[in-house]
Amino acid sequence: MSENFVVGVIKDALKTTIMVSGPVLGISLGIGLLISIFQATTQIQEQTLTFVPKILAVFASIIFFGSWMLQILMNFTTRIFDAIPRLIH
Repeated sequence: MSENFVVGVIKDALKTTIMVSGPVLGISLGIGLLISIFQATTQIQEQTLTFVPKILAVFASIIFFGSWMLQILMNFTTRIFDAIPRLIH
């Protein structure tokens, strides 16, 4: 097992993590920003107003992007399992 192999696996894992979490985090960030702007303009400081829409948006994005996220994770897992023989040498 060489250093290049380990660095490649780590790079692939980080890329996969960003690809899988990116859509959900982006949607959550966008909804949070819109709610913060709404709260600033209306001066409503209700705490549940920030959490409930974000939770609903995250659930909706997981439902919408779930199959794509699962496919990305399955491809990564397949690549890792295919690399096991190179770890033994």
